[in-house]
Amino acid sequence: MQPKTDPAAHEQRDIAEVARRLATRFPDAPPDTVQAAVEQAHRRFDGAPIRDFVPVFVERSARDALARP
Repeated sequence: MQPKTDPAAHEQRDIAEVARRLATRFPDAPPDTVQAAVEQAHRRFDGAPIRDFVPVFVERSARDALARP
């Protein structure tokens, strides 16, 4: 039997991985800008009752924000 993991901690690890992937994808963007885009996108889902796909939605939203000129 696998130990239970804390869903909030798991989501935070996923969000940190999103930030790392986006920093790699947008090497010319300052790290603070990438982190701010991820945090802003993540805040949009505060209070969302179903959290399973939040990291996916955060990555898409932050990626779109960083791609805009």
